[in-house]
Parts: sequence; structure tokens; C-alpha cells
Amino acid sequence: MPQRAWSNKRERQYEHIKESAEDRGKPEKVAKEIAARTVNKERARAGEARQSSALSRNDISSGRRGGLRSHKGEGGRTRDQLYEEAKRKNIRGRSTMTKAQLERAVS
Repeated sequence: MPQRAWSNKRERQYEHIKESAEDRGKPEKVAKEIAARTVNKERARAGEARQSSALSRNDISSGRRGGLRSHKGEGGRTRDQLYEEAKRKNIRGRSTMTKAQLERAVS
């Protein structure tokens, strides 16, 4: 799915992300979509894209974000991530909650 607008660096990035996703067991079609979306978001963040959403430009980078917003697959968010969200939402009793309890509390 590499596009003409992509530089050589972005094409290498796309291939690396696609191969990584396939190594984790994702089907090829899904791996291609993940890679293309990630590369396009990084292009938007770097000002390389003609059009981009405000979220793509201002959000934390894809690599740093990891699975912060993941609510399914690969176990979803970690207990620590859920705890930090509960802390931001000022949920009482969060320090003694299990992962399942935190998931219910923050959703």
C-alpha cells in the first residue's frame, strides 16, 4: 500500500510496521491497514500531509502511545494504565481495586 506521496523513509517505516504486525499474528490485510494508518498519522504530525485532522497533528505519537487507548486485543490496557485513568477521574478506592474493578470504574 505504499503511496507515491510517501518518502523512502515512510515506505521503510510502513514495511517495518507491517512485518511487525504480521509477526504478532495479525492477518496481512489487517497488518497493511495498521501500517498505513500509522505512517499517515506520522506524516500528518510531521507536516508532510496536505490534509490532516487536528487529532492526528496534536495527539501523542503512535509509537509512544502504544496501546493506551486499546480496549481489546492483547489484554487491553494494563492495570497501571487503568489506575492512572481512575486517578485522573478522581475515582475513590482506586488503590485497592483489581484490574477488572478499575475497568468497570473508568468505563
